[in-house]
Amino acid sequence: MELKIKNVCCIGAGFVGGPTMAVMSKFCKEIIFNVVDINQKRIDAWNNEDLDKLPVYEPGLKEIVSKTRNENLFFSTNVKESIKNADMIFISVNTPTKKSGLGAGKASDLKWVENCAREVALYAIGHTIVVEKSTLPVKTAETIKRILHYETTANKNFDNKKTFAILSNPEFLSEGTAINDLENPDRILIGGEDEDAMNELEKIYLNWVKKEKIIRTNLWSSELSKLIANAFLAQRISSINSVSALCEVTGADVNDISLAIGFDKRIGKLFLNSGPGFGGSCFKKDILNLVYICDHYGLHTVSRYWNEVLRINVWQQKRISSIIVEKLFGTISDKKITILGLAFKANTNDTRESPAIKICEDLIEEGAILKIYDPKVKESQIKKLLPEKNQVNWSYYSSVLEAAYDSHAIVVLTEWGDFKDLNWTEIKKIMKNPSWVFDTRNIIDVQKAKSSGLQTWVLGQST
Repeated sequence: MELKIKNVCCIGAGFVGGPTMAVMSKFCKEIIFNVVDINQKRIDAWNNEDLDKLPVYEPGLKEIVSKTRNENLFFSTNVKESIKNADMIFISVNTPTKKSGLGAGKASDLKWVENCAREVALYAIGHTIVVEKSTLPVKTAETIKRILHYETTANKNFDNKKTFAILSNPEFLSEGTAINDLENPDRILIGGEDEDAMNELEKIYLNWVKKEKIIRTNLWSSELSKLIANAFLAQRISSINSVSALCEVTGADVNDISLAIGFDKRIGKLFLNSGPGFGGSCFKKDILNLVYICDHYGLHTVSRYWNEVLRINVWQQKRISSIIVEKLFGTISDKKITILGLAFKANTNDTRESPAIKICEDLIEEGAILKIYDPKVKESQIKKLLPEKNQVNWSYYSSVLEAAYDSHAIVVLTEWGDFKDLNWTEIKKIMKNPSWVFDTRNIIDVQKAKSSGLQTWVLGQST
């Protein structure tokens, strides 16, 4: 299949841009993929010879990078040159929630998207297809269009022969399974008005995705679909977490409930695992954005509905923190508590909006001394996330046993496979008495933990 697209630039080398371009480079050998970022440290990590030091941890990612990097996949800070050479440009930059100004605390901050649009207008040559890859609020494409039009017509130094086509191609990745999600997607969504541009993007995906999985919509439906998908997934998590509390006081088991309702084909089995709450870069941010958009259009009842999904998430985290304090005789001041897992989910090193961080903050506020271990989250990451008072209130360890030594309690906060079959007898011997294990992920062998002498609390069970 002959392609017009020979050179692709992706602006943003984060959790979406890097893995997405890596997978595309694997299946599209005839296309050059340049991933650019102004963060030199991040680019250096992508180019590190030691593939275990890539800035993003995803199972299967380093194997792809090892075969395509410096072949048809390149990482650099050379934004200008990469834009100039590109036939197609993906915008995959961060869109955090605004901290100040109009819409603060809810609306997305689009400054990085605007900056990208201005750079594209400045450096692009000829006809360029611009693809929204970041999770964006509806109507962002209109903003990009206006910037490109204004910058290319108002400035006399620009070549007025520049033309642009804007597409929306949101990602539907789940961290920890991102490579499989990219290689075997449920669907590919392409929103746009320019049929030729949509055809070119579709041709790229057809190298490994069946045509029937590619959905075409207008720009606005594509942008909004991403927000709604994340809102629905987050809603399922908040729903099952609300049920976990009910199970604990009634004697039901939340795992039995999840299994029973998951067999209903109208409901399905996915996203029904109870836990300390949802995290990651998108769920909270996207729901806040959805709430802001609904309020903007006067749909206040709708906005209140989605806001409750967020409130349940915060409530679950606070509830877990309170239970830990209650079980440890009402005070955890100066008590050592082992934290197993800081990533917001297993198989990723991402700690953005991780419920584990919020729970750790609560425990530190109560005076606890935390002993932290996570297989993939580095100590340098934790230093940016948790309050430090000469590191008296937390410390980092390189193994479960080191972290458990002399602790009053263990709290399992991430569902890493390493934590599913721990030697509780060995662990109990090195802990303070009486010693507790709090399993917020329903993954430990409770009977083995109890038989070793540990007192246990498991989320969604009346243990």
